[in-house]
Amino acid sequence: MTVLLRHLFAIAVLPFTVAVLVPIWVARAYGVRPALGQTAGILALQAGGIALAGVGLILFGWSLRRFAAEGRGTLAPWDPPRQLVIQGPYRFVRNPMISGVVFVLFGEAAVLASIPHAVWALSFVAINLIYIPILEEPQLAARFGDSYREYCRHVPRLLPRLRPWSPSGGSKGAA
Repeated sequence: MTVLLRHLFAIAVLPFTVAVLVPIWVARAYGVRPALGQTAGILALQAGGIALAGVGLILFGWSLRRFAAEGRGTLAPWDPPRQLVIQGPYRFVRNPMISGVVFVLFGEAAVLASIPHAVWALSFVAINLIYIPILEEPQLAARFGDSYREYCRHVPRLLPRLRPWSPSGGSKGAA
């Protein structure tokens, strides 16, 4: 399978399902329909949601590009990066791809002014707060060893650092 097809398949199975298919199902199940807000507060919420979703898409795309270029793998657990990726957004947070999807989900909830979508976003966060430390991180530690453990000591899992971490111990440099 070509690199592009591997990435497209992984995106279709994972983030597309989480950020598109499940929200469509939630909207249908709860009768949520897109509509322009009728009050200034709802309009502000929707504008913030558009901005949040935009930031999430940028973060997701940036992270995905790093996985492909530097890690030589995909976001899928069945086709993971072959090299440890610690540049770009990974200098600020260990899971920027998940953070990007979370931003998109909360952005969708805000644009739709939908409590069921906010519950889905919170559920996705909870699932990852369990999955990442129990399954993903031990596998990464086994695969990448001390370099991954050192990275974990300096870069937080989900809430980003204010300054980028650098493996040399410094915190300056372009991301």
